[in-house]
Amino acid sequence: MKRLVQQISTRLASSVMVSGCLAGAIALLPTAITFSSIAHAQTANAQPTDDLYYTFYGRQIPLRSRPDIVAVQFRPTSGSRSRGALPQYLQLQDDLQTGMSSGTRGDGRLEEPAEGIEVNVEPLGDRFALVTPTDAGWSTNDIRQRVQDQNYVEETLPVLSLSGVSDDAAEMTVVLPNEIVVGFESELSNSEIQYLLYRHDLEVIRPLQFTENRYLVRSLRESGIGVLHTANRLAQEIGIQSAAPNFVQSVAYQVQDTRLANAGIVPDANERLLNELAALPTLDTPFDSDLLPLAWHLNSTPQRGLLQTRTDVRATEAWERSNGGEDVVVAVIDSLIQWDHPNLAQSIYTVPESTPNLLPGEVHGWDFTNYQVVCTAEEICVSGDPDTRISQEELVILRPAFQETFSLSDSELLEMYESYTYWILAENPNLTDAELARMMRTLIRSEISAEFHGTWSAGVIASQPADAQGVVGVAPNAEILPVRVFGLGGEITPARLVEAVGYAAERNVDVINMSLGSMWPHQDLVDQVFTVLDENPDLVIVASAGNENLDGVGFPAATPGVISVGATSIEGRRTFYSSYGGRLDVVAPGGETTLFNRRGILTTGGTWVDGFWEGMEIPSYSWDVSLDPMGYYVQVQGTSFSAPNVAGVVALMRGVNSGLDRDRITTILQDTASYDGLTLSEGDRNRYRLQRDVGMTLMEDRLSGVFPLPDPVSAEEYFFGRGLVNAEAAVNAAR
Repeated sequence: MKRLVQQISTRLASSVMVSGCLAGAIALLPTAITFSSIAHAQTANAQPTDDLYYTFYGRQIPLRSRPDIVAVQFRPTSGSRSRGALPQYLQLQDDLQTGMSSGTRGDGRLEEPAEGIEVNVEPLGDRFALVTPTDAGWSTNDIRQRVQDQNYVEETLPVLSLSGVSDDAAEMTVVLPNEIVVGFESELSNSEIQYLLYRHDLEVIRPLQFTENRYLVRSLRESGIGVLHTANRLAQEIGIQSAAPNFVQSVAYQVQDTRLANAGIVPDANERLLNELAALPTLDTPFDSDLLPLAWHLNSTPQRGLLQTRTDVRATEAWERSNGGEDVVVAVIDSLIQWDHPNLAQSIYTVPESTPNLLPGEVHGWDFTNYQVVCTAEEICVSGDPDTRISQEELVILRPAFQETFSLSDSELLEMYESYTYWILAENPNLTDAELARMMRTLIRSEISAEFHGTWSAGVIASQPADAQGVVGVAPNAEILPVRVFGLGGEITPARLVEAVGYAAERNVDVINMSLGSMWPHQDLVDQVFTVLDENPDLVIVASAGNENLDGVGFPAATPGVISVGATSIEGRRTFYSSYGGRLDVVAPGGETTLFNRRGILTTGGTWVDGFWEGMEIPSYSWDVSLDPMGYYVQVQGTSFSAPNVAGVVALMRGVNSGLDRDRITTILQDTASYDGLTLSEGDRNRYRLQRDVGMTLMEDRLSGVFPLPDPVSAEEYFFGRGLVNAEAAVNAAR
């Protein structure tokens, strides 16, 4: 059985963003939100030829159907699965490949199995999967029929991509369930809302919590693509503020293609680490940590030397002038947050029992990825559960592939994961089997490690070394409120994110960090961010600019009022992946691990959980992003980790002056940032000249952050915003 742990096509295409922001470019919002590839397509043809689109503040975002992929929604398991603990996506792959079918006879099995179909079935969270044929002799209609024969399948659903964008963007897929997020104008009465729902044959699934006048609804009349048309009709109704499908999107952590060139292991990892640390100078700081010399984003001197300019956020100096972010709470809206990590356990916020509208079992944040709806005594109903850590069910899904990368021979691995072979060889056609297998191990392990993206983000902000052992965050005394919105494989929906943002604000956090930059623009999310910012003038939201190397940051960082953060390398350059230009505020270290892992951002990992190593011998070597054999610590790259650097700096500022509002904090961050230590590459300088002098915007880019303006910004501001964040200067100004 060929197992795919994660959606490869989505991973490869996760660099495809939809939007950027540029003041004055389009009269949409107080600060306009633009999306160039979409805008280009709409300029040429205002109406998509296949009439598939959804709306964003009146704009039509053109879409296209993906008939080459079948999306599956599974029935709730409720303990009735027919074959033990086998995950449903693996059961479906097995049934399709062996020709079995369930539920067509009294015994639940076919007497004579049908012909098997060679397919890849890839999980998308725990409720959905994507089925892709690998045998050209079978049509997706044939596969769809065979899928629907399985009694554990609820239905098959349309798969959509953006239309009129680059080839990579065309591969970005979303699933269209029969769910629409509808926002009603505040002056509408309940009876008027009921009338609008009745007129369009809609029923309420549930009101969305932590937001006003917003509901998740389903159509009683339409299914499939018809749900998209229903949402578009709703969006034109008087009294409806917004209506768009609750797309199921995958925003998995991007594994850069070039990362595979470093595939391999580091033998004798612990001994080598000790030798390396012994050769590096130590730092005398209030927060002692044996791994601090490797944390170049906090202080780059140990690795760059005294004669080189600093390229870090100067956190170690800021600690001397602050309380480390004490009494400051940072909500981390992200994926799995393994808060029992030894360096996070003392940093996790405990929600007081006196909190209004406390959710059932809520102690350390909330996991919005569980589709089970729970209700309080006050009849506040929300999906999810109170634990953001990995569940036993998720371990069952991830453990087999993880362990097989350590236990299988090269030939066994290549046979088991044949579909990975195709992608790797497409980029590296001359590999030997041994080289191919080595890359495959790296790829699978990195994908599974990246499920703990939220743990990585939280560690950058507020990890604490236990007995001077481990890593330290930018604001070690701050507290983290874990909020999980990503299922396995980066599965996320707008409704889930809307509720998460409102939940964090209602828990009175000081800062919200969103290390996610790959969302399709969704009006309900932007509306929710505006509402939360308006109602909480002291709340600061920080988001990653995106890893797409595009002009203009991605969503939700593109939303006005959110601090958008690009990424720099240890050399002080813009990282090769970091987006720039329109709506970029500041930059911070994000790391580049392409040539050397030590150039990544050091933080807390998640694969140390016992369930991953159950029944196997722990290796003596480190692998992929892991610093140690079990993955307690990782070194990673991305704007996902430059944003937490800034969130940590905001926590330090708020710790020394709780009276600062958002506008003042943003101003201080920008005014104290500088271009000291930053260097533009020749390629970036030439690209800037092209944008400034010619006004050329490449089709795969968003609208430029330079050329439409009467007075173009400098090349430095174009690529670095207001500059590299300086925690020491920001704390001094805050004091």
